[in-house]
Amino acid sequence: MQTVSNNNKKIQRVVIAGGGSAGWMTAASLSKLLGKSLDVTLIESEAIGRIGVGEATIPPLRTFNELLGINEQHFMKTVRGTFKLGIEFKNWGRLNDSYIHSFGDTGRICWAGEFQHFWLAGLKKGIADEFGAYCPEHAAAKAGKFLGSRDSKLDYAYHIDAGLYADYLKQLALGKGVKRLEGKIEDVGIDPQSGYITTLSLDNGAVVEGDLFIDCTGFAARLIEGALNTGFESYGHLIPCDTAVAVQTEKAGEPRPYTQAIAHEWGWQWRIPLQHRVGNGLVFCSRYTSEEEAIAALMNNLESPAITEPKVFRYKTGRRLKGWNKNCIAIGLASGFVEPVESTAIHLVMASILRLMKLFPHHEICQANIDEYNNQTREEMERIRDFIILHYKATERDDSPFWRYCKNMEVPSTLAHRMELFKNTARVCITQSELFRLDSWTQVMMGQGIMPENYHQIVDQMSEAELAKFLGGIKGQVDARVASMPSHQEFINHYCRAL
Repeated sequence: MQTVSNNNKKIQRVVIAGGGSAGWMTAASLSKLLGKSLDVTLIESEAIGRIGVGEATIPPLRTFNELLGINEQHFMKTVRGTFKLGIEFKNWGRLNDSYIHSFGDTGRICWAGEFQHFWLAGLKKGIADEFGAYCPEHAAAKAGKFLGSRDSKLDYAYHIDAGLYADYLKQLALGKGVKRLEGKIEDVGIDPQSGYITTLSLDNGAVVEGDLFIDCTGFAARLIEGALNTGFESYGHLIPCDTAVAVQTEKAGEPRPYTQAIAHEWGWQWRIPLQHRVGNGLVFCSRYTSEEEAIAALMNNLESPAITEPKVFRYKTGRRLKGWNKNCIAIGLASGFVEPVESTAIHLVMASILRLMKLFPHHEICQANIDEYNNQTREEMERIRDFIILHYKATERDDSPFWRYCKNMEVPSTLAHRMELFKNTARVCITQSELFRLDSWTQVMMGQGIMPENYHQIVDQMSEAELAKFLGGIKGQVDARVASMPSHQEFINHYCRAL
């Protein structure tokens, strides 16, 4: 078959390699938002299993679903979801301690300083409650309560069945005209002059031509790396865990409105409650333990009986040197992976899709467009990377070789500066485009033992009585809001009991 160069021509045929959450999120988005001008084909094979453990999300997914016109109630019933107000971390900063990294804003700010400055002054004077007591999401999570109407103004995310989510998006995309082809990719055709991908040949003999190819083939990165040899920057020396084992269990009582992340001596364990079951897993570093030991640790720390066999998968933390190379864009695990501790996997899929939408090459593929996409992707990955590293670096644990390595490892200068700035001044300086905002950094740093030595002196312009009234007023409002909420289970029963 004769092939032609794909550069300098109108982009009409988009081919998505791979299904799962990444593939069907991409297909649903293209068909919904750009579908009238595109011919979208998705290739997947039933013989290739999905990883299917990305069950915890973060709040921006709600906006993404709204863009796709998804009704939340119907969606949550279908994916058997529950609601997430944050993540509870146990044993991270010290053994037997815990804190919650919650969504939402804590307290109120003024022109001179954020709420943590007022709270630190109150703590010094003995008139402040715990930091999270001034955040509705944090207080509701601890109380096991939830109210998801717009009037509640809670910032929340979802716990979802990743397989059901992919199937939900699949039906949405097929309804918008996406064509699905069954088959495994056996060969990738490359134009010898431009280096662009021209065709994908399948094991059933089909040959699929395209103008733009989206690689959603997971860690295999069949197109972006296998065909185009793009290159990979490893984060393994900064985020040492490289293996996970996952298992599903029976429902264990009423679902918590938050994810749990429980640190072990060589990694950490997750618990994600759904309406019908619980997703469990253990992330670990293979340099410090074996698969057999990790599986035993996970199975011995389940809250309810297992309903599946443990499934092990290895991964590499890092990013593709180019998320967009030639006429191929990697989305999802093919693009890179940080690690699951802050539930960023599905978010990074969403962010890549939205970035592609904004920079979509309708008329031709130009290098400036590719460079902008890659620069934005790199900056986002590095900022998320630093936040994830913080969880390992900010620890007082020295009870195992794994935690001693994490405690003493060198970290990027960008993170080292941010940690030192907070320790010295209680300030967190972030850019407007960062995913994790002020409250996220503040909660994790203080939750894991980085307590500021000073605070903004503008706070001392308030008398102790004024400060007590200020703090008490915020806490009183939070307490009143939470007291009026139903339990998490009651809200689910009323709003989105599973179909």
